[in-house]
Amino acid sequence: MNTIPTPEARVRRVVIAGGGTAGWMAAACLSHTLGPLLDITLVESDEIGTVGVGEATIPTLFTFHNLLEIDEREFMAATGATFKLGIRFENWRQLGDAYIHSFGLTGKDHWTAGFQHFWLEGQKRGLSRDYGAYCLELRAAEENRFAHLPRGGMNYAFHLDATRYGQYLRRRAEARGVKRVEGRIGEVQLNPANGDIAALQMADGRRIEGDLFIDCTGFRALLIGEALGVPYEDWRHWLPCDRALAVPTPSTGPAVPYTRAIAHEAGWRWRIPLQHRVGNGVVYASRHISDERAREILLGAIDGEPLAEPRPLRFVPGQRHEVWRKNCVAIGLASGFIEPLESTSIHLIQRGLIRLMQMFPSQGIAPADVAEYNRQAQAEIEHIRDFVILHYHLTERDDSPFWNHCRTMALPEGLRHRIALFRESARVFRVPNELFAENSWIQVMLGQGVLPQDHHPTPRLMNDAELEAFLERIRSEVSRTLARLPEHEGYVRGLSLIHISQGIVR
Repeated sequence: MNTIPTPEARVRRVVIAGGGTAGWMAAACLSHTLGPLLDITLVESDEIGTVGVGEATIPTLFTFHNLLEIDEREFMAATGATFKLGIRFENWRQLGDAYIHSFGLTGKDHWTAGFQHFWLEGQKRGLSRDYGAYCLELRAAEENRFAHLPRGGMNYAFHLDATRYGQYLRRRAEARGVKRVEGRIGEVQLNPANGDIAALQMADGRRIEGDLFIDCTGFRALLIGEALGVPYEDWRHWLPCDRALAVPTPSTGPAVPYTRAIAHEAGWRWRIPLQHRVGNGVVYASRHISDERAREILLGAIDGEPLAEPRPLRFVPGQRHEVWRKNCVAIGLASGFIEPLESTSIHLIQRGLIRLMQMFPSQGIAPADVAEYNRQAQAEIEHIRDFVILHYHLTERDDSPFWNHCRTMALPEGLRHRIALFRESARVFRVPNELFAENSWIQVMLGQGVLPQDHHPTPRLMNDAELEAFLERIRSEVSRTLARLPEHEGYVRGLSLIHISQGIVR
């Protein structure tokens, strides 16, 4: 067990095991915030490739980019990025159905009741339009429009090339003094006195010592799992998908400002538009369909010829029982994995890093800090897990054993309560510090067919004329703003041209 830190236990040497998105995000974050105080080394092997077929993000990435003072245009040019206003879910409720989970706010809330209660009263009286008509981001996604608006008037994220993103962050990190060591890790050496990690023994004999080790070795979890023996909690009983295939294709049409998540007989496929190509993939449950069938589903649905052979991924959705043990912190896939249905992979990386910065053990590792870090990490990923389970469970599909399982499976208690609360009373309450806000839960539950049985009485105090005027003001404001927005791809192209003309691209 760790003791109270001593001056001799100060953390100066930080070793990051693994590159990729997680490793270079860690290196860029550490070097930017604490660089002068630390000796930072990142170890990666050129032999270990990354999938790199396109990655979708959520608006929280702005927090990370603001902390690192990253210029948006520079970042977009370097990563071939496009804008993202939400995710279009197709075939999730029923075959042929579709809805968008957008990043925007819908309508205007009252202190007693959220907008959904006013909308439901309008539905009851025949006065309201579709729920999405009152959300600018959702309507802009539907019409393939985008622009930066004053005062943060548009909530958005990005589609990006994850390989290029890692390279971009690498350049920034190395410019701030991060040392990169190329090669394979042969052995993780432990300190026999206290069980801490002492050093990484490279396959070629080099030995890299450190005070704090960050495990970014992906699903293998070489440090936290293999060396320190932290167990892994398997969530496949709730999230049965455990394999994926990914392949890039050329762009065959304008890039839309949303990710597509298209359900199939035993999982779903993604489509992520970048400036220079499209990222495609299929996520599936190996207990329900074969690898060959998954490949058939993927290649049968892409536009254009594949630019590479589909790359296979095997994973177990779940979480390490501890993501910080002794002097090792796991970031990214090494810490746990939730399939990318709601584009949370990069978010979880950045949250782990920001939490580490806030609790950085400069004077030595304190047990209370470790315990609190693990508590927060567990709560965070469980909230995301429940939100992803929601999409699978709220289905009416009965066309395959996979969907029958998802529709009838037992739920985590917290999720069961959330669904019941909304179904019975239209109420949604956000747990402090959780990722997905009320409107996210509302959009998905409505999109998947949950129509509340009752709602708050406040809207009933409005007569028809008042309620209709209230709803119409919101809808008209959305429509007026929407009409002024340019086409998304043209807007991205214009930003890129401006950026190049300024000579910023490196």
